[in-house]
Amino acid sequence: MPDLLIELFSEEIPARMQAKAAADLQKLVADGLVDAGLTYAGAGAFCTPRRLALSIEGLSAESPDTREERKGPKVGAPDGAIDGFCRGAGVSRDALEARDTGKGEVYFAVIQKPGRKAADIIAEVLEGAIRNFPWPKSMRWGTGSLKWVRPLHSIVCILTDEGGAEVVAMSVDGIAAGNTTRGHRFMAPDEFSVTSFDDYEAKLKRAKVILRSDERADMIWSEASNQAFAAGLELVDDKGLLAEVAGLVEWPVVLMGTIADDFLSLPPEVLTASMKEHQKFFSVREKSGQIVRFVTVANRETADRGKTILAGNQKVLFARLSDAKFFWENDLRVAKAGGQAWLAALGNVTFHNKLGTVAELVDRMAALSREVAPLVGADPDEAEAAARFAKADLSSEMVYEFPDLQGLMGRYYAAEAGLSDAVALAAQEHYSPLGPSDDVPTEPVSVAVALAEKIDKLTGFWAIDEKPTGSKDPFALRRAALGVIRLVLENELELNLKKMLTKEIAFRYGFSVFGPLSKPYLDALESASAKDEDLLAEDIRNAYEEILPDLEAHVIEESATATPKAAKNLLSFFHDRLKVYLKDEGISHDVIDASLAMPGNDDLLLLVNRAKALAAFLKTDDGVNLIQGFKRANNILSQAEDKDGVEYSFGAEAKFADADEEKALFTALDAADAKIAPAMAAEDFGAAMSAMADLRAPIDAFFNTVQINADSAVLRRNRLNLLHRIRTICLSVADLRKLEG
Repeated sequence: MPDLLIELFSEEIPARMQAKAAADLQKLVADGLVDAGLTYAGAGAFCTPRRLALSIEGLSAESPDTREERKGPKVGAPDGAIDGFCRGAGVSRDALEARDTGKGEVYFAVIQKPGRKAADIIAEVLEGAIRNFPWPKSMRWGTGSLKWVRPLHSIVCILTDEGGAEVVAMSVDGIAAGNTTRGHRFMAPDEFSVTSFDDYEAKLKRAKVILRSDERADMIWSEASNQAFAAGLELVDDKGLLAEVAGLVEWPVVLMGTIADDFLSLPPEVLTASMKEHQKFFSVREKSGQIVRFVTVANRETADRGKTILAGNQKVLFARLSDAKFFWENDLRVAKAGGQAWLAALGNVTFHNKLGTVAELVDRMAALSREVAPLVGADPDEAEAAARFAKADLSSEMVYEFPDLQGLMGRYYAAEAGLSDAVALAAQEHYSPLGPSDDVPTEPVSVAVALAEKIDKLTGFWAIDEKPTGSKDPFALRRAALGVIRLVLENELELNLKKMLTKEIAFRYGFSVFGPLSKPYLDALESASAKDEDLLAEDIRNAYEEILPDLEAHVIEESATATPKAAKNLLSFFHDRLKVYLKDEGISHDVIDASLAMPGNDDLLLLVNRAKALAAFLKTDDGVNLIQGFKRANNILSQAEDKDGVEYSFGAEAKFADADEEKALFTALDAADAKIAPAMAAEDFGAAMSAMADLRAPIDAFFNTVQINADSAVLRRNRLNLLHRIRTICLSVADLRKLEG
């Protein structure tokens, strides 16, 4: 069985596109070959800045013969129907066979296709792959019609077996396939021929090209780490940059340079960002964390061992760091003045056309941070101050130049402004967590501002009805909801989310309709939300009418009815995100549903603790058997209630129990009730589940010996009431009816 080698040789492919392009080439070609009837043993795709390569091993030499029978219209059908069937099957009318199917004679077409040589199939598949390649961006060049990411120069396409290598005859836009390629652009530009994948890879390496991107990355990291270690320094880990640089060079040559003393006063993150963003340099630091050197990766060896390359890179780096130092010094002057100029400038930046400016966002965050602060153990004044400064660095020159430093620079500037360490830390951490692997803030002020920032975003976009749809989430609202969930759970916070969301959506809705909210409106909503019950539609009507008595009734009604619905929908959105989060924790969806069905499901910590306790309970034999006993009791009771048209919930009496097992169940239920009720009140779900597990044996014994539908109406009614008590006690812990299996 032959092996196939393909190489598409072009001008430089952007590093960010290479890995996906190699995977796309493998999928397009391999799937096309399989669809055409060929099989193969294994495949591997490779990429360098100037080439995509594909190796397929153990390819079948030809596709098998095929025979297909296709059923057509009945004999005697209109000529048009028969002729259409013939065209679709690719046969003449004379070739049709009439067969009796038991329901009359029907025409059948027998379609036989002979197998094809692998080379013929490869030529078709490869041409189709090249012409329909899914580049994010592509170009045309010269007078041809072919599109490729950069001008395509040559194609290698050979089949190799025991008899040698055969070039697959094919051509794309005048570029004929062959068995020759080229090595490194500067160090080995001459053409050479190849006979197999192993020969290809070995000759490329002799021609100063490392084919495998992971091998290039390992070479870069190993050599850079060794050079840093030899100087008593440490290379800063950056896997993303490593992958990108490995895609920029075919023959990596690692060079380490120094940073001028003039720039060592810059924050380490600024040095790293400037070198990474503009020059693709790795940072090298001392054990103290100070960045003192850089590593660059050249694409060629030189006679002077890279001195000229390094000197040129240092010259460019000097210019870049000079700019960064200029931004830093200008920003420090503003920060030392309290950052007021930055805060004022936020009023000129639109957050969203329906939700106002960033300055107005800051006002909302400050109010919400003050409200959340007592719930997370933070000082309200400090939380408000942190929220007011958190977005200040968005107006700074440094963040304008390096957007990825937002938050981090806020921490530096808050310290320069004389603000407390907690406020400075909150400026950096209030964006967190940004993803499932990001650390969650734990300092109370940071937690308060981070929650306020995310809740403001979610309630704002729900108020203006711009929710995520399908795979589209332009404002990263799913990430914000997961951030709230992680902040609550990992800091063990007890929050009444429904009340908070309803109030905040009412604020945002009023803002989107009327612009900046006036104080009487806010006071009216604050008064309404201070009640013990949830904020209701009537509260919102009153708030609007107090501040805007001449407002049209339909606008008032729209807000009054839309707000609670939006809050309910947003809480459901949190629950959906929580299901994803808990599924990753190993908790099944039915356990989550059983917990969600209980009161207080807007307290995420309570909800998760209940779900975890129930999941642990179901892993025990007692748990599994008790659930079966509960379901049996629930089914019998439900059927009896449906049949009799009454609810058996009037209290079972022990005096009517005549079997020992029945009496024992009364005693066990009394004991369980005495333990479960206080445990649930204390939110000790583990203790409640443990008490419930004690019911397993008496319930099993009861069902094994006692007849529920007794001849005596009194006994039957009493036993059905007893089943109701079993159901009530079990459902007080979780809605076990939601469990599967």
